[in-house]
Amino acid sequence: MNWTWDLRSRDGGMNGLDFCRALTAGGFSRVLVHAAPARLGVRVTADDDTVVVRGDADREGDYSPVTLLELADGGVRRSEVWPDESHLGLPVLLPGGEVGVLLRWEHAPDRSWWRWAVEFSNHRGRPSDWAPEGQHLQR
Repeated sequence: MNWTWDLRSRDGGMNGLDFCRALTAGGFSRVLVHAAPARLGVRVTADDDTVVVRGDADREGDYSPVTLLELADGGVRRSEVWPDESHLGLPVLLPGGEVGVLLRWEHAPDRSWWRWAVEFSNHRGRPSDWAPEGQHLQR
């Protein structure tokens, strides 16, 4: 079963602004988000419109270019990360709704620069849990 990730900035306008509406296979308990808003509303639903999780995930502390969202205990937990080996293979949700898989990440020790590689793939019909041959995913 596929999951739809609705991420909404709670800043701007009376009801906030859409940030990302992305589709992943189901069962991902961790995803990365690029350039996530400081005040973030998260709603994840399954294909049958069942709500998997709903909650707010506001930034605490310093900004980083990548946010880790973790589904746990019926809610969502947020942390700002500078990805390392443990994050490779996770889906990356981008503003607007594209989803890729993190392949590589490196950054300067002082975090003044970073370089990363994200792989994109797709399939007509959006079958659940499809992945190209040889793709490494983490759940």
